[in-house]
Amino acid sequence: MAPVNAIGGVFFRALDPAALASWYARAFGLPFDDGGTYAVLPAVGDASAVLAIFPAESGYLGDPRRQQAMVNLRTDDLGELLARLDHEGIAHEEAQDTEHGRFAWTTDPEGNRVELWQPAGT
Repeated sequence: MAPVNAIGGVFFRALDPAALASWYARAFGLPFDDGGTYAVLPAVGDASAVLAIFPAESGYLGDPRRQQAMVNLRTDDLGELLARLDHEGIAHEEAQDTEHGRFAWTTDPEGNRVELWQPAGT
């Protein structure tokens, strides 16, 4: 069954996402767009990752009261990975196709939302 083969990104909350992204750009030279809160990190091999900063109240990362960050796990075959979760009896949301690839989400036993990603073109 398809394994996870890389971290696709790390997402976290901030009270002022634009200001925090600006700080990360200044401090570490991360390539945030002007005023943006999403940076594609330089690729290592054939895998790139993103660092994305979301508003504190965003529900995208799960429950804002308990989850401050979310990891994105990359796979070459999301369908196969979701079949693996089904086989293990692990609930997940249905896959969604986007311009960036296919995404699905699951929640770990401690309630942390985990994003699964198959990049476009793989």
